[in-house]
Amino acid sequence: MRQNTTHYLLSALLTLSVSCDAFTSSIQSVSRHRSLLPPLRSTFVAETEDLQDGIEAIDRMNPEFQGTLDSLRHYPYFRLYSCDMLGSCEYMPQELFECYSQSCEIYPVDEDEVPNDIMAKDSEEHDFELDGWARWDMPSEDYYDTDQFPESYTGYDGAIVWKFIHERICFNVNEDDEDWKADFNKAVSGLHSMISAQVIKGIEEKLEEGDDEVAGMNVQAEFQRRLSVRGETPHALENLYFGYMLMLSAVNVAKSRILSDCAADRIHSDEAALLQTILSSPLLENPSVKVAYQKLHDHAVKDEYSKSALWEARMRTRDLMRIMNCVQCNKCRLHGKISVLGVSTALQILLGRTGEGGDPTRIHRVELAALLTTVAKFSNAIEFCARMSK
Repeated sequence: MRQNTTHYLLSALLTLSVSCDAFTSSIQSVSRHRSLLPPLRSTFVAETEDLQDGIEAIDRMNPEFQGTLDSLRHYPYFRLYSCDMLGSCEYMPQELFECYSQSCEIYPVDEDEVPNDIMAKDSEEHDFELDGWARWDMPSEDYYDTDQFPESYTGYDGAIVWKFIHERICFNVNEDDEDWKADFNKAVSGLHSMISAQVIKGIEEKLEEGDDEVAGMNVQAEFQRRLSVRGETPHALENLYFGYMLMLSAVNVAKSRILSDCAADRIHSDEAALLQTILSSPLLENPSVKVAYQKLHDHAVKDEYSKSALWEARMRTRDLMRIMNCVQCNKCRLHGKISVLGVSTALQILLGRTGEGGDPTRIHRVELAALLTTVAKFSNAIEFCARMSK
């Protein structure tokens, strides 16, 4: 009996030893395999599981993509906007207030600095649909240059405007609802996150310059408060990625239109060369990056009610544009309008009137410029947040 027991124990230990050796060998094999893959930078885990692969794809491929996008923004087609800086606020009573910080002020460029073809195209495309998406200001001789007045920290507090946007312009639905209205809210939240990232990055730049305006401010504390999962908006980062995925998908859908403009010399050769590089990026074709667009599409066409209610999305983007006139910092107003137009153009391309998508050939010059500019803004925000999250 004792011999049998001893035999069974020895046999079990031998089996365990073999299993452990096999397990160790398997782990080593996996480790060797992983060492051949590009390292993942993602420290952020999405609450929505089906977005995670897209987030990791963005984190791997965005750094190279970002540089090309930034280069594109320096060309006149993508940096010159005729914008009404005197529009009145229609959504809330306001005292006459000006942001007296020098960093708030912007001035139009000289008329001879605006290429004739851009001015002529904007004038030609002044028309709009009454029931369409966000509409840009009527063109005038006043053009503003985003190279001359880039995004920066101005000290302006836009909290009251954002409060109105989230409480009144966004839809009253739950975040996790399987509905295009929840997707719309996420896109707007993503826009807010992108702008918050710009603000924090601007604080960081002014601290590095020794600017007294930001003395005592803590960049990491601002990031944690505004954008981290433990901050005031726990889904801010996830929605930033969600919004970026929608923007990338819109550019991909509009690819033929953009390439056609390049071939017809409606976009000059230097910009066209950069655009062709951007449009060939695997990030645009990555299936995991298209998940946000697929969710938006499926929610928009899931039933007749969803499709028939899409007019509300168009109306809300028009409201988003108009409330930018309530922003009492001129630089913030300019960049806010460009960003809203970029997001609205993406939704116009992805949804159209029926949920099946709009016609990219009908997109105006200023809308296309805002779309690519806003993609670049999202790309920069992603890179900044990746650095701050380490």
